This record gives sequence, structure tokens and C-alpha cells, in this order.
Amino acid sequence: MYKLFLISFLVLSVFAHSQKMNKYDSTLKIGKAGFRVTCTNRNIERNVLSIKPIGFSNEAREVSLELKGRVMTAEIDDLNQDNFPDMIIFVIEATGKKTLFCISSRNNESLQPIYFPDITNDMALSKGYRGLDEYELLQGVLFRQFPIFDADTTIKIPTKRARRIMYKVETGDRGMLNFKAFKNFEYNLD
Repeated sequence: MYKLFLISFLVLSVFAHSQKMNKYDSTLKIGKAGFRVTCTNRNIERNVLSIKPIGFSNEAREVSLELKGRVMTAEIDDLNQDNFPDMIIFVIEATGKKTLFCISSRNNESLQPIYFPDITNDMALSKGYRGLDEYELLQGVLFRQFPIFDADTTIKIPTKRARRIMYKVETGDRGMLNFKAFKNFEYNLD
């Protein structure tokens, strides 16, 4: 009887743990400056994301906002080449779509958002796009990769080709920071 109870308890606890995503809590720094990122990750529809600047002037305050999705991970780098840390937070939405939440340090005095463009606004880059994005950050360059689908929307299986897009951060109108695609290519998945 005791063994049956113990096995049942273990199975139920493993099942319950697999159904719940743990709170995200990470500190990312370059030198003495960086960010502490926390997210409750309780419900895929609504979570509280908090970003606390570390090593910034006293003017920089913690930011908390509601997030539709869960934080998967975060990475730090100098995306705009200004010698101050910037951060990308990778989020998964209820639909399974992966999105980005990007923050830049303005001289370690305040935080500034970095706009990431919607791929569907670019006809050339979005040709054959149906999601399934994977992202990678490497030396200040953001790589986005996804499988390419045929134009026929009844076909649910991607082709054996993928597209990779490389983005860098540029300063736009009124000092706004934006990711801009600067190179893309297709390749075979075989």
C-alpha cells in the first residue's frame, strides 16, 4: 500500500510540475551594468514582467508591465554599439508564436525600447512565412530563422527550405532605435 501511494504521489507531482512553468528570474550584466529580469510566468495569457536596471544612475527606475505570454529567456549584448548594455527578452505567446521584447540602455541613465518590425510588413522577407521562428543573438547581430511554406495555404507541411534574416539596430527618426534587416538568404534543410 505504501509503495502504491508513493508511486501515485510521484506521478502526480511530476505531472503537476510539467503543467506549470516556473517563474523567470535572471540577472544579466556586461561589466557592472545590466538588468535583472523577473516574470511570474503563471498564466500564458497574462504575466507581470519586471526589468530592474543594475549599475545605472539613480534616475533609472524599475519597469513593470503586463505581458501576454511567458518569458523563455533573455540575452544581453551591445546591440547599438554605444558601449552600454542592451537586452532582448524572448517571449512565447499562447498561440506558440515567439516574440521579442527589446530594451536599450541610454548612457546607463534610462531605458529605451528597441522596435522589432513585423515581418508581414515586408513582402520579400515574408514570402512563404507562417511562423515557427527561431532566434539567435551573436555579437550584436540578431538572427531569425524559419521554414518556408508553399504559397498554397492548404499545404500544412513546410518545404525543405528555410530563410535566415540578419538584423542590426539602427537609430531612426527622433532617436528611436529599430532593428533593420541587412542580409537574408535561403538554404536547404537537408
